[in-house]
Amino acid sequence: MKKAIPSCTVGDHGHAEKVHPPASLGRAAQLFRAMGDAQRLRLLDLLKNSELCVTEIVAAVGDKFSTVSQRLGILHREGLLARRRDGNHLHYSLADRHVADLILNALAHANELDAAPTSRKGDD
Repeated sequence: MKKAIPSCTVGDHGHAEKVHPPASLGRAAQLFRAMGDAQRLRLLDLLKNSELCVTEIVAAVGDKFSTVSQRLGILHREGLLARRRDGNHLHYSLADRHVADLILNALAHANELDAAPTSRKGDD
């Protein structure tokens, strides 16, 4: 069987966009890795509407305090969460609107994929 050879050149397409620098792509991949755990994504989703104290977060998700703290720490180190201390309370919120948009878009896309007919799920 003959291998298909492209019949166009890069100059044929005026819509090619500039590729982001490798450092930016690597940093974005780190963000996706941090969000790539369902339980960490759950925390981000929980925080999309308001700032919460760690105790409130623990109660909402029903996990151990230490487990939730570890997950929050990962998300904070990656720049996805902001935190502030108020006496003995540690409050977390999403770092900025970009994080909220990432979460909302990812979940909307996941819902679309789940609602799609089975024949579309494996198509490229």
